[in-house]
This record gives sequence, structure tokens and C-alpha cells, in this order.
Amino acid sequence: MTKRTKIIVISAISLLILGMALFPTIKKSIKRDDKRPVEARSSGQRNPLLVNGLVLQYGTLNDNFRTKGVLLPDEEVDLSFETSGKITNIYFNEGSSVTQGQLLAKINDKPLQAELKKLETQLPLANERVFRQKTLLEKDAVSQETYEVVITELEKLKADIELIKTRIAQTELRAPFSGIIGLRQVSVGAYASPATIVSKLTKISPLKLEFSVNERQVNEIKPGTPLSFTIDNDMSRYEASVYAVESQLDAQTLSLKARARYPNPGGRLKAGQSATIDIRLRQITNTIVIPSISTIAEMGRDIAYIYKEGKAKQVVLTKGLRTENSVQIINGLSIGDTLLTTGVMQLRDGITVQLNEVIMQEE
Repeated sequence: MTKRTKIIVISAISLLILGMALFPTIKKSIKRDDKRPVEARSSGQRNPLLVNGLVLQYGTLNDNFRTKGVLLPDEEVDLSFETSGKITNIYFNEGSSVTQGQLLAKINDKPLQAELKKLETQLPLANERVFRQKTLLEKDAVSQETYEVVITELEKLKADIELIKTRIAQTELRAPFSGIIGLRQVSVGAYASPATIVSKLTKISPLKLEFSVNERQVNEIKPGTPLSFTIDNDMSRYEASVYAVESQLDAQTLSLKARARYPNPGGRLKAGQSATIDIRLRQITNTIVIPSISTIAEMGRDIAYIYKEGKAKQVVLTKGLRTENSVQIINGLSIGDTLLTTGVMQLRDGITVQLNEVIMQEE
């Protein structure tokens, strides 16, 4: 072994002996350093958890249901003639408003008008015959049977006149209700039949709002139920009322179809637009309502924390109605309690906390 190697071995042995001698002292020092932050954390006095609080007051909880629907016209019909013939006149402008009974289009009725005129010229003579036969009957100059024959002829003539007038009326296309008429599908001179669509007539004031609800809401939706809805790209909120509900659920979707009616003043909304509907199913007043995020589900229980003399106190809750963001509390909290609403997942029963912000709950 060389001199240099001996020196290295001797130095290593010396350092090992020195380390073994100092090890107990270093170990105690490390334990003391590790113990300080633990003691500080367990005492909770030096580093309390900053939280926000909510002072509870009686509130109101609305059980709202949201769904999608579609606006439908109150009435809509494809307009066509009741008879066949050549169109002689069209009296409406496309996209305009028309009133009930307004004449919209006309089919050639000249042959019928001629037939009517012919029958009407026979009417005075038929009436005269009846008058003469009645006079003779009063004088016993003719039999009752002869008098009844002329009466029958007169009634038949009148019936023929009414039939021709009805057929003439069928050559006129009139608006069955007031509304907005659509685009014209025919032109003057075209031959039309009952299968020919002249245009579409739509009644847009009021509008129907059709939507569906699931099984949970079927007993809550009935005629008279109020609702509100919005339309895409429209900041306004509109109010409507349910007027009809389907008699049974759909076998495929297990949903119930209902319709509401919106007055649609000025025809602002259009049929066919989709709507987002909010329905208030029920309202609970004078109850304790807290944010859903301030509760925790733990080992089959619902718990929350309140502020008590600088510490977090755990309380077990009994919940009632739940909505998307809020929950009704039946037992576990009282009016005036300060509910801890932030840092909930870090809270433990008895931990020291410091209130950063306290908000008084709105009634």
C-alpha cells in the first residue's frame, strides 16, 4: 500500500467516526425543526384559514324547469279553390295582411252567372202561378193537389237558384281568417283545381308555443301555468300561459306535450323560431336557502360549516328542494348562523378560521 492510499483510508475512517459521534445531536435538531410547523399548524393560531361567510336570513326558493320549444302559428292553412277553372283575377299582394272574408282570387264564373240569370227570370212567373192557384183554391175552383204542384215547382226553382249561387261562391277564394298571406304559387290564366295551392295563410297573432316536459313535471303543468321564454339573438323575455296539455305521455319518449299562447303584439315574433322556456313549477317562501357549493356529501351525510367563536363548526343538514345552484335546508341551520362559503373542502370541525368577507343574505 502506498503512502497516499494510507492517508486516504485514514481520513475516511476519521470522518466516519466523527459522523457517528455527532449523529445523535443532528437527529435531535432535525426533529425539533420538523416539529415546529406541525405544532404551529395543529394550534391553528398562527395561520388561520381565510374564508368568506354568509349570514343566513329567510329566503325564497323557486323550483324552475327549463326546456326548449318552438313557436307555431295560431292558425295556418294552404289556400285552394273548392272547384276547378281558369283563374281570372288575383286580388292579394304577397306577404301582406288580409282580413277574414277578404276576396283573394277568382275563377271564371261566366257560365254559372248566365245560368243564374236564366233561373232568376223564371222566378216572377212561378210566383204569379202560385198566387193565381191560391186564389182559385180559395174559390174551390182548383184542387188542393193542383195548388201543391205549383208550390213544389216554385220551391224547386228557388233551390236551383241557391245551388247556382253556391257554385258561384266556390269560384271565389276568400280568407278563412285574418293573417299574413305568403308567396303566390299561381298566376292569372292558370287552370286551378282543388289540389292547386294558391298560397299559404298564417295567423301570427297570437302564437302558440309548443314544448314537452318529462314525467317529473307532468302533474305541475296544466292550463293556466305561467311561463317565460327567450328567443336566440333577442335580449327580451316574453311571458306566456299554458292553455292545453296532451291527454297522455308519449310512449317512446315518456314526455308530455303542452302548448302555451303568446299574444305576439305587432307580429314581432315569427312562427318557426325556437325558444328557451323557463317554467316556475312551485315557490317556497320563508325558508333557509344556501348555495349548493357550500355543502359536502360525506359518508352518507350532507354537512356544512358555520363560524363559531373563531372556529369552523360542522353541522349535519337535512335538505329539501334542490335547484341548479341552491338548496333548501330543513334542519341543521338557523337564521343568523354565519355559513362558511369558501374553502369548504379544507375545513375541518374545530379548525381555526378567519373571516375575510361576510355577506348578509338577501331576504
